[in-house]
Amino acid sequence: MVSDGVLGRVAGIVAAGFLLTACGTVGGDSLFGQLPTLPGLGSPPPSETPPRYTAEEIVGRWGVASYHRDLDRTRSEAAARRQCNKAYTISKGPNGGVMMHLPDQTQPVELRIKTAPDGKTFIGPAGEPGGPQDREILSFDGRVMVLRHTDPEAAGRYGTTIYVRCGPTAA
Repeated sequence: MVSDGVLGRVAGIVAAGFLLTACGTVGGDSLFGQLPTLPGLGSPPPSETPPRYTAEEIVGRWGVASYHRDLDRTRSEAAARRQCNKAYTISKGPNGGVMMHLPDQTQPVELRIKTAPDGKTFIGPAGEPGGPQDREILSFDGRVMVLRHTDPEAAGRYGTTIYVRCGPTAA
């Protein structure tokens, strides 16, 4: 048999739960002011915008060149095409990203393809789109991909990078 004291405590806990639920709103405000946010119980993080391009579309062998002035793009694209005899390989990463080099790094790392809410697409480490180590995809048609570093210092050193696919497009 359960004692009246235990039943009273259980009823009090249930009533307090109902009171807090009734007083709270979606934004966390209540009649008593802002309710504290408890770890793991807050609203879910905003969902990521699905990327415009997939890793499979970018994986492959590429001729690479760069330019600093838009007037030099055509010449740089031709130079990138000539680099296919020593192509840069972009492979699929173990977690669904792509394996590429970050500026001044000797080893490739897995980068994610991510799209910002404004529709701009970036390749970079995990994190918000447009971060300091990201490269914005300025254009990509399956055969030619043009990337620009978001970091002004890296963009100044490397310019706009143009990748020309060597061989057939990705399946």
